[in-house]
Amino acid sequence: MKMNQKIDPALLRGVSQRRYDRRDVMKLFGVGAAGMALAACGVKGAKQAPADQDAVAKYWSGKKQNGHLDFATWALYMPTDHAPLKAFTKETGITVNYQEVIQDDPEWYGKIQPQLAADKPTGYDLMVVTNGIELDKLIDFGYLAPLDHSKLPNYAQNADPIYRDEAYDKGNVYSIPYTSGYTGIAYNPTYVKEPITKIAQLWDPKYAGKLGMMKAPQELGNFGMLLLGINPETSTPQDWEKAAAKLQEQKPLVRAYVTQDYTKSLANGDLWICQAWSGDIFQENASNGSNLQFVVPEEGGTIWTDNMMIPKTAANPVDALMMMDYFYRPQVAAELTEFINYVTPVPSTKDRIAKHAAASTGDDKKTLEAILTSPLVYPTAADLAKLKRYPTLKSADEQKTYQNTFLPISSG
Repeated sequence: MKMNQKIDPALLRGVSQRRYDRRDVMKLFGVGAAGMALAACGVKGAKQAPADQDAVAKYWSGKKQNGHLDFATWALYMPTDHAPLKAFTKETGITVNYQEVIQDDPEWYGKIQPQLAADKPTGYDLMVVTNGIELDKLIDFGYLAPLDHSKLPNYAQNADPIYRDEAYDKGNVYSIPYTSGYTGIAYNPTYVKEPITKIAQLWDPKYAGKLGMMKAPQELGNFGMLLLGINPETSTPQDWEKAAAKLQEQKPLVRAYVTQDYTKSLANGDLWICQAWSGDIFQENASNGSNLQFVVPEEGGTIWTDNMMIPKTAANPVDALMMMDYFYRPQVAAELTEFINYVTPVPSTKDRIAKHAAASTGDDKKTLEAILTSPLVYPTAADLAKLKRYPTLKSADEQKTYQNTFLPISSG
């Protein structure tokens, strides 16, 4: 898959406002003292058995719609006029206190864990957390409400099947996706004259001093494993050691282990080729008229998902569940996709946006057509089949081992 569109920077609504450092090392493991402590050591708690139908029925028994909802999420995950939320309120009577208060997962987990462990409200009924260490802990320690799927008909009808059996939450017992993105390879064709199709090309000495790799241990580790034909989702500490050895071999070629600042380096030629996040490349090309190429390599790439979930102590869980299902209406999901420009979990949005484009004129029409034709918003089935998740690190020991295996490569 290649992202080779040159898009007028004036066309894409919301692109200039989108966060540019969404997925950096602080998000994945935390570089502050509090974040690093949580990532490496975890927070003690009693692991819960997976919820069954009895647990679902017990949790939801007697709960009613209250007419209000407190929603915690990331910056710029909602059109600035909050039109979808206003429409939800008009239809249901449920008021929504929408708060973009999540900056990174370790920090957010550290903020809400004490209340959840004490079985007290966090102040929020619905929140968005990325798959990874923090979501694993929220599930394992029983901090999330088991979802009543009988109340999620739009999800059942409209969700892409790839999201229905995720390793981090099989059967979507506790979470459903809000939006997704993926990690592949980006390169500047001004300097890279060969087709880039494989992770193995990131080990080519011709790119010495012009190669970038992710600093985040989960991103770095995934590519090391994919190179070796190892599925990160089912990997073992022995697999991590093998991948780390390959990444150590590559290290003399690497100019920089990057966080959020790599697209400018790719555009100006400081880097020629780099691990990259899909949304960043879409944004760089759209905002600055760059012609960066993006590929999901033959060995595979990484898909990550920001997920909606309900804290078990939520004051208004029924209202939260109603909003979760509301976001899976194709017309609502389409409106979100037009603003967010990440991968949508509702494939039928493409038809809705196409109809919107056909009825639009001028810049609006060009905007919508750019979104429709971007493989970074609507990836192909072939590329989706190659994408893998991060390892599911269930224990504090596993988290520490993983971090100690890969973090020295990018930090040492």
